[in-house]
Amino acid sequence: MSLIPSSFGNRRSNIFDPFSLDVWDPFKGLNAIATFPSETTAITNARIDWKETADAHVFKVDVPGLKKEEVKVEVEDGTILQISGERSKEKEEKNDRWHRVERSSGKFLRRFRLPENAKLDHVKAAMENGMLTVTVPKEDVKKPEVKVIEISG
Repeated sequence: MSLIPSSFGNRRSNIFDPFSLDVWDPFKGLNAIATFPSETTAITNARIDWKETADAHVFKVDVPGLKKEEVKVEVEDGTILQISGERSKEKEEKNDRWHRVERSSGKFLRRFRLPENAKLDHVKAAMENGMLTVTVPKEDVKKPEVKVIEISG
């Protein structure tokens, strides 16, 4: 159940999720109205899915058209997974006449607080067909040993 109305970006994240560092921006989307040069409004947002399996946390990021050299995956402060990149703007020729520009260019940055059971020294990232997959393995949780005590009497 979404706590933020869909008119504010149709976000699927929960504002009470302790692992999400996404902050709702009431001014997001206003840059389309602004009359600033496109270089000042070039920040975009990458769509990310985060699922937890029995063995790992898996992040899938849509980065169509980007090369792996244009995307960076980092672990910061031992608890924050940071995924960033930049899509360069296409060079314009003087004689070009554009009819429509819908593809975005600019930088993106997403940060996620990882749970304590994440194995940060075994993080893997792979990119295929415009999809970046980051896999963060989980530590094996040791189940507490239960000792049965016999009751006398």
